[in-house]
Amino acid sequence: MINVYNLTLAFGTQTIFDHLSFNLDQHQRIGLVGANGSGKSTLLKVLTDTQNIDDGKVVIAKGRRLAYLPQEVVLNSPKSILDETFSTFDHIQQLQDEADRLEHTLHENPHNLERYTEIHDQLADMNIERARAETKRMLTGLGFSEKQFNEPVSSLSVGWKMRVVLAKLLLQKADFYLFDEPTNHLDITAQDWFLNFLKQAHFGFLLICHERYFLDQLCDHILDLERGQGTLYTGNYAEFEKQKEHNLELLHAAFQTQQKEIKQKQETINRFRATASKAKMAQSMMKALDKVERVTIPPSRRTINFKFPPIERAGNVVLTVKDVAQSFDNKEIFKNVSFEVLRGSKVAIIASNGVGKTTLFNVITGKYPLQKGEITFGHNVSFSLFDQDQNATLDLEATVFDNIRARVSQSTEQDIRTFLGSFLFTNEDVKKKVKVLSGGEKNRVGMTSVLLQKANLLLLDEPTNHLDIASKEVLLKALKDYLGTIVFVSHDRDFVNKLATHIIELTPTGVISYQGDYDGYLYYKNNILNHPQISSTVIVDAEPAKKKVNPKHLKEINKKIGAVERKVHNLEKDIKEVEYSFAELRYGSSEFTSAEQKLQTLKNELKEQNASWEKLQAELHELQN
Repeated sequence: MINVYNLTLAFGTQTIFDHLSFNLDQHQRIGLVGANGSGKSTLLKVLTDTQNIDDGKVVIAKGRRLAYLPQEVVLNSPKSILDETFSTFDHIQQLQDEADRLEHTLHENPHNLERYTEIHDQLADMNIERARAETKRMLTGLGFSEKQFNEPVSSLSVGWKMRVVLAKLLLQKADFYLFDEPTNHLDITAQDWFLNFLKQAHFGFLLICHERYFLDQLCDHILDLERGQGTLYTGNYAEFEKQKEHNLELLHAAFQTQQKEIKQKQETINRFRATASKAKMAQSMMKALDKVERVTIPPSRRTINFKFPPIERAGNVVLTVKDVAQSFDNKEIFKNVSFEVLRGSKVAIIASNGVGKTTLFNVITGKYPLQKGEITFGHNVSFSLFDQDQNATLDLEATVFDNIRARVSQSTEQDIRTFLGSFLFTNEDVKKKVKVLSGGEKNRVGMTSVLLQKANLLLLDEPTNHLDIASKEVLLKALKDYLGTIVFVSHDRDFVNKLATHIIELTPTGVISYQGDYDGYLYYKNNILNHPQISSTVIVDAEPAKKKVNPKHLKEINKKIGAVERKVHNLEKDIKEVEYSFAELRYGSSEFTSAEQKLQTLKNELKEQNASWEKLQAELHELQN
């Protein structure tokens, strides 16, 4: 459907595309990846003819429609949210208006009857009411409540305006979509909806996304941009990583072999040069050697690399939040918020946008005054806050180094420079003013400040913002190894799932608490929490029922749940490995049969462990409530 031939583009002395060529099928679901500056967003602009090129050609199949979602869109509209979104179907409204005009002229001009009938036939096929219902479903899926439908678009934040743009785009029902970071302004709930929508969609797409969960779940191909070229890999992001690593190993082997051959030939040439009778032969060999196409190794991608400094041990209960409520301008944000955070926990706070995740952080840290309830930090607890908006936190006119020194005056200059170096700030970089940094660079300055405070409780509000996948994974590993306690907010599904040991969902009327990862929480919420016998006891009330709990019994059940979850994780990993092995086994062979039997045994065991997990979760809820 999309054919790109010898695409060439440079910005000044920087080459973006160097005779780039590839073909994309209409039904392929492709993740577009590459280092910052490799031209991902630029490529989407080229495909939509909004970016000029130096040379080459882009051919779109005749009659096929592309739809494009840029990373940032300015939407200024006086219309309501519903009317603006429904304007996608303006062609229906135009037909309806024309039919209304014709209806008033039929008695004067009967010749209009044919056109009037034709329009009504078209409107019957289009079904305007169905289109309006579809518009409402789309808006609801993206997080808008029905009472918001009549609010003006002009009253929305940039993030919510982007959702309107996304809704309009999806309603176009194009043949192929180009998405540039579509999850940037979606909370984790809206992301889940969008993910499921794309899974069920019949169109293909080219997707730029820094969330590997999306790339793993949605994509059947990966287009990797590197050094002006593009390589199309089959499979999702995890499979791409394996293939690319394998190709890189082969490339290194070829490079070593070629270097060895070049060295041997050069030594032969040098020997021949010393002999008059062989000087001509040496010259000929030198020309042949110069024509050899050299194997080149791509430069290693720089990524952050750090470890947490030692911290002091806190008490067992690190943070207690009891019956907290918050309002702004007489509008209640949340109430009845109660939970405890134990030492060593990695707690993810999730909620739809607007429920107050950042507000709760600001109340906990004292940035907002506590209006109702109690917030208590445990024994020997010191916390450090990573703000979502680093532009509001950092001094934009000061240098990188001075920003850090102002926040951690107890740290030595050497410590500051060492940590900044770990976050890719070299000697000259530390002298830059913060205002000239990219979003990702400001993020890294903020994280450096958090680490140097040596706190034993980290409060992290969107720590992965603006980070690429490689940097996210380094940060994830470091946070998993961190010996202190973490309470964090993130819209990155993969990051939440791999870091969280506990999930707290913030709602307008309380919280839902769950011990485990995000996948486990979704299963629990959809299959257990909604059970009428237990659902009414989970939201924390202003006056929760008092029930004496045996701490030893509670600890024992939690320990069992943890053990079962580890078994489930290992079984799922083993099942995936066996499934991958079939690709290398001959059908009907004894090895194939053995692998089939092993796979069935593993699946049976997984089923038993899942049943045990459900039973333990029900027992835990019975105990707690």
